[in-house]
Amino acid sequence: MNLQIHNGKRIVKTLIAGVLLAACAFGAESSGNTGSAGVTVVEINGKKITLGDFEQKHPMALFQARNGFFEAQRKAVIAFVDEYLLEDAAKKEGLTVDQLWEKKVTSKIAKDPSDEALRVYYEGVDTKETFEAVRDRIIQSIRARRESAAKEAYMLSLRAAAKISYHVAAPRVQMSMKDTPVRGASNAVLTLVEFADYECPYCQQIQPTLDKLEAEFKGKIAFAYKDMPLPMHANAPKAAEAAHCAGAQGKYWEYHDLLAKDKLLAMTALKANARTLSLDTAAFDKCLDSGEKAPIIDLHKKEAETLGVQGTPTFVVNGRFIGGTPDYDQLKTILEEELNEAAAASNR
Repeated sequence: MNLQIHNGKRIVKTLIAGVLLAACAFGAESSGNTGSAGVTVVEINGKKITLGDFEQKHPMALFQARNGFFEAQRKAVIAFVDEYLLEDAAKKEGLTVDQLWEKKVTSKIAKDPSDEALRVYYEGVDTKETFEAVRDRIIQSIRARRESAAKEAYMLSLRAAAKISYHVAAPRVQMSMKDTPVRGASNAVLTLVEFADYECPYCQQIQPTLDKLEAEFKGKIAFAYKDMPLPMHANAPKAAEAAHCAGAQGKYWEYHDLLAKDKLLAMTALKANARTLSLDTAAFDKCLDSGEKAPIIDLHKKEAETLGVQGTPTFVVNGRFIGGTPDYDQLKTILEEELNEAAAASNR
């Protein structure tokens, strides 16, 4: 993920979040409990400041801290689930957990490769050491990867066979859709928002994943794009403006997809794209040259700053902030969780 340099305001918010971490944790655990707003978080010259007072003035200052707490809590719960499933499976077979691992995982790992195969592997390793010097380390590395893959496959089978419903509530943020292009189902159960930069290589790499998810969840998902051009990408701001200039002529998404595909962001290429899409080129060029759509980009960037977004791509699913750069499996899991939660809510 490409990181932005923190400005002074963000540093202050981060410090405030750290000071109020205990209240944040309480608020995360008490999701939906309005009583937490009355908790006193600090007293200044005899004046008690409650969590509600603080959040009325700085509504998003604690969001990232709450989200970090949620991620840590969820990770711990998932680890507990795996431990529970392992112990339950071992009990059913009359074995200890170690014996179960041996039976289901260790005993099924492939034998060590032959020296001939190891030499082929060695040729792809960037080292000046001899084959004999690194042979054992190569074997250990292969064993570790195979064991890790076998363990994960077995755990996946246990999870798939179990009925698991997580009840760790994620903090959610209200997203503004002002001047934000959205495509997909108008009544979508899922809304996937991406903060991105057309020049960001990570955004380019994840685009096929997003295309795949949009196809798989068609009819259930809406996809929104928010511009967050990073300071080190000189061509990104104008590329973002160009997409919105195309949007003024009803072809935002066609232009967006063209940028994602050809990755050509120089001004000459941006204007050539307008001709490719049969836009009114005079109106498009005037829009782009004048910076007419720059305020939209600034609006998106300010929202990203308020949310504590630090790099691209960053995703928000139904108001749920997704940290890091998730892969296909992680995003699909989150989308499925959101579908299940929506279905459960409709049945209550």
